[in-house]
Amino acid sequence: MMLGHNRRMTGAECLADMLKGYGVTHVFHVPAVLRKTFAVMESRTDIKRLHVHGEKAAAYMADGYARASGKPGICAAQVIGALNLAAGLRDAWLAHSPVIAMTGGREPRTKFRKVYQEVDDLPAFEPVTKFNATIDDVARFPDMVRQAFRVATSGTPGPVHLQFRGNEGQIDAEEAEMEPMCEPQFARVPPYRPAAEDASVMAALAHLQAAQRAVIVAGGGVRASGAAPELVALAEALQIPVATSLNGKDAIPGNHPLAVGVVGTYSRESANRVVNAADLVCFVGTETGGMTTHFWAVPKIGTPAIQIDIDPQAIGRNYPLLAGVNGDAKLALARMLAAADRASAGKRKAWVEEAQRICKEWSKKYAALLTADAAPIRPERICAELTRNVQDDAIVVVDTGHAGMWMGGMFDLTSPRQSYMRSAGHLGWAFPAGLGAKCACPDRPVITFTGDAGLWYHIAEIETAARWRINAVTVVNNNSGGNQSKRGFDRVYGGTQTEQAREMWTFSKVNFARIAEDMGALGIRVEKGSEIGPALAQALRASRPAIIDVVTDIDALAPLAVS
Repeated sequence: MMLGHNRRMTGAECLADMLKGYGVTHVFHVPAVLRKTFAVMESRTDIKRLHVHGEKAAAYMADGYARASGKPGICAAQVIGALNLAAGLRDAWLAHSPVIAMTGGREPRTKFRKVYQEVDDLPAFEPVTKFNATIDDVARFPDMVRQAFRVATSGTPGPVHLQFRGNEGQIDAEEAEMEPMCEPQFARVPPYRPAAEDASVMAALAHLQAAQRAVIVAGGGVRASGAAPELVALAEALQIPVATSLNGKDAIPGNHPLAVGVVGTYSRESANRVVNAADLVCFVGTETGGMTTHFWAVPKIGTPAIQIDIDPQAIGRNYPLLAGVNGDAKLALARMLAAADRASAGKRKAWVEEAQRICKEWSKKYAALLTADAAPIRPERICAELTRNVQDDAIVVVDTGHAGMWMGGMFDLTSPRQSYMRSAGHLGWAFPAGLGAKCACPDRPVITFTGDAGLWYHIAEIETAARWRINAVTVVNNNSGGNQSKRGFDRVYGGTQTEQAREMWTFSKVNFARIAEDMGALGIRVEKGSEIGPALAQALRASRPAIIDVVTDIDALAPLAVS
């Protein structure tokens, strides 16, 4: 697609036109960077330029935007903030999210002369990007920006870094003969759908159909491929239970009769029990990493397995395979579904009944906590209320640590239209990521679940949300502490901590609802389980961002994984 003819123009004009051409709607930044580009955007585009309060938050917002929309999220910072931005890309790298980071860089004429604020930032981006490049000639803007979008969205998606010459990227003020041409194919994930070799797909299908006790483990690659409908249809056709990774939680609604829950470390007991009772595990779009497999104990290495993945390096990395399928998950699953022998499902009737019995045992075991009227409130009750009250087109965004454990195990999606996004390991990610998700999908409800320890990281972004009317809802599990540390400190103190030891993981008691109101958001304080549903309804009706501060029990610990 041509946005203009080859003509003399500034880098700022070229970059603004290209971002518009790729469908970018928001840029999350900490000034001052690419100032000329941002000024040009005002007259040439409708792109919102969100000045936020920290570089990591800018990266997390871009990450949430990317995961919610499938479109690359854009973040930017000047040279002094570049290392903070690199740190913020770590979650996008771990979760395979297409984020494009733009920073200022050093001028050749002043390198090694100790210019104010400058260090060589480029190596810091190497571990957390698929492509890490410098732009030192303004004439390279068109091809380098196109390459950034290509790399971010293709294959296994991931972050990209472009460093623009000048501490603030002042190269954008220079001129050259340029054509701001875009490739709309690379404006969202996935741009390509590589088909797997048919023989490998048929081999995998044959193993699935022969198994008596097969189980599918669906990962984040299923959501990146948009393969959930095909995955669920294949599971139904062959009557195979489905577990998910945390990243793949929205591959199948939790109330589906074949769903057994999230497997691994931050998991649901029923999922681990079913996966460990299987005679064949089919991994789809998951790297079979430590969290998804509870450090390779669920299933145990040596369990018969097959794997479908777009990344050839992921196939067989941790589990020896009966069959490996290298290609797009949606295409592979659709091919398997078209060739499936539905008559083979009958042999798994007893297995499905066993899986459902295991799920019912889990529900019975935790029923009292999920409905508890205790004060302070039990986190399980929050999860149950979210299951009941989240709209069927909502995006649910979840932090790591205990937040990830509670929601991974205790919360159920109830509609295939709902989306679920979780931190890949960085506490504090969820709140800004939820704001980014709302920017990407303004017409969908966005509900973020975090703890007070998570909210403290980027609490300043409440002001950003209020200033930009980013009307996401954030539910805070406020137990006035980082109590996921309790077990670890119990252990190092020999089983029981001293009273003084608690100073290492407890905080002051704070009313976040009051802080939210002072920053221009809606603040709601909840002290009874019965108030959670009405508070959610009020927050979702509000025409401003909302913080629901739920006072919870500091002694409530998330259940540990079963292996």
